[in-house]
Amino acid sequence: MIASVRGTVLSIGLDHAVVEVGGMGYAVYATPVTLAGLRRGEETHLATSLVVREDSLTLYGFATTEARDLFGLLQTASGVGPRLALATLAVLDPEQLRQALADGDLALLTQVPGIGKKSAERLTLELRDKVGGAAEPGSESAQAGAAGGRQLRSEVCDALVGLGFSAKQAEQSVEAVLATDGAEADTSAVLRKALAKLGPK
Repeated sequence: MIASVRGTVLSIGLDHAVVEVGGMGYAVYATPVTLAGLRRGEETHLATSLVVREDSLTLYGFATTEARDLFGLLQTASGVGPRLALATLAVLDPEQLRQALADGDLALLTQVPGIGKKSAERLTLELRDKVGGAAEPGSESAQAGAAGGRQLRSEVCDALVGLGFSAKQAEQSVEAVLATDGAEADTSAVLRKALAKLGPK
């Protein structure tokens, strides 16, 4: 198993990045939030999970080992493959996901494309005892979430610039998305919607 990669980011796409390690370029699939933290030409370190199929070897990358471990845990549930597991982590951060599974929060889980009510019920039934709950409201993690909200604009703009758009284009598209979504927006959702507004680069 390839547990992690460290190297120079050669390129960043909508769903993956190419990281050069020891002269070889590895395509690493990741969530929009993880990709937003990468910069072309700079070194990165990603926790990774290699998914082996008869006809393919696919590498998935994560900003933290916690996210990678949850990616693997999700795939132990019936009907969950790597694509759905990655989509889940694109919508819910590790803390949100753990809490949703522990509490049986079907409304939150069904926000993930591809997870309906029955699938959410099965996930909570199979994984509830395997995850720990999130921190209490008002804890350091809650405060960190508030700080993260203040950084949302700059994070998404930086990600769009990293994908090749101008700073002005990035700012305009982000402002347009936030004008509609407001406080309900999160980094992943804003990045996806901003990219949709801008179109292919």
